[in-house]
Amino acid sequence: MPEHTDLTALITGQRTALEMLNSGSAALPALTRLLQEVQPALGAAGMAFVEFTPQGGRVIAATGASEWTLGRPLPASDPATVCLLTGPSVQQVRMTHLPGHLAGELAERGLRWMVVGRAELGGVTVGSLHVLYPEARDSLDATERAVVGYLAACVAHLYGDRNGLPVHTEGPVVAALADGLAVVDPDGRVRLWNPAATQVTGHSAAEALNRPLPFPLPPPGRALDHRLPDGRWLKINSGELPGPGNLRVVTFRDITDQQRRDRDRELFVAVTSHELRTPVTVIKGYADTLCNHWDSLTDTDRRQAALVIGQRANELARLVDRLLSSAAEAAPGAEPPARFDLGAALRDAVADLPAEIRERLRLDLPADLPRACGFRQNLATVLTELSTNAGKYSLPGAPIEITADADEQTVAFRVSDRGIGIRPEHVERAFERFWQGESGDRRRYPGAGLGLYLVRQIVEQQNGWVSLRPRAGGGTVAEVRLPRG
Repeated sequence: MPEHTDLTALITGQRTALEMLNSGSAALPALTRLLQEVQPALGAAGMAFVEFTPQGGRVIAATGASEWTLGRPLPASDPATVCLLTGPSVQQVRMTHLPGHLAGELAERGLRWMVVGRAELGGVTVGSLHVLYPEARDSLDATERAVVGYLAACVAHLYGDRNGLPVHTEGPVVAALADGLAVVDPDGRVRLWNPAATQVTGHSAAEALNRPLPFPLPPPGRALDHRLPDGRWLKINSGELPGPGNLRVVTFRDITDQQRRDRDRELFVAVTSHELRTPVTVIKGYADTLCNHWDSLTDTDRRQAALVIGQRANELARLVDRLLSSAAEAAPGAEPPARFDLGAALRDAVADLPAEIRERLRLDLPADLPRACGFRQNLATVLTELSTNAGKYSLPGAPIEITADADEQTVAFRVSDRGIGIRPEHVERAFERFWQGESGDRRRYPGAGLGLYLVRQIVEQQNGWVSLRPRAGGGTVAEVRLPRG
């Protein structure tokens, strides 16, 4: 932090964010603007905010030198995540003392120290605010600690307004630590037992502390499904807790309730039946017309019928691929990720796109784009889904731009359109299975709501991540980041 925090600039930044909210803006743009305004006041190189759910965290706002982390997932069971959520509400962390790939990447980019403040609402952690610096300090003074804590409280207040936050779900805000959490010593005895652990297992803290875990302990980094004596099932994860003592952190949750999974299965069958029926009906209708009225049709009519059949057949093939991949949860291939030429792969994928999309594309790819590490064969699916989505929500003929660049750790490409755009509170919901932002008008924006879900599955299997954001001037930008080869 600077020797003296610019409190005037800090207040000005907060006022700017409040003015955005008062004028009708959603909370996510206001949060991003707040980070942009207060970053120089804190003398920081970058800032980020991570939102947490029971499934883990994800960066939903980032500025400055940390802007590249936007959309990056943070698993709930990651030891680094647990440390940040279970320590003091405001703490400073050296990147070299924090385990995990993300801390290493930040350090490699010259961000070697950060101050973290938890955003809590009603005793529940909704996220964490990260202020990043290139140089470490021995300690925080009282003013610096108070400033970061105050900013985190301001962000928590945005969640209380329920104006587009949280972005992961429209339901109640929950913390990653809504899962049961325990810390176990080398002898296997419980040293920490949070309230959620009592709710999940039925064992109180008095019954659990200083005793062995009431269920098996999986190896670090592994998950285990375990059935309790009462018939309920737990999903158990464990990891090594950094620092002295050789402690292990264990997170667990109840997975007995399969109602949501059953509803998903039923919805999958219903949506599949509906989506397949439309192209099949069109193909059959035109084929019957050709067979029954060939002699009475003109050459122009025949060519038009054949063209429609071909278009619908291509649409059907893409839909079947999408449904099958989604049904299989986009299981990763047997081959490990490999280095490949991202620029060449993008150009090859463009050549296989439907003609009505391909004609609208504008490619701007640097000649010296570095190689990426991943599954080249899956890139066509990713680009098809993103460009088709861009075309669907844009006016006919409106351009779709594909750009790319790289930094020291990642290679990125973006698909940008000038269509109706995406509401800030929907930038994460858009990746949910079967969800559609314009589901009230399926005739205008048809689809199964699987494309972006599949894209995220594919990209994250390659140790990358994908994010959406509104485009300046209107439209949407979809960005995919993959590790450099």
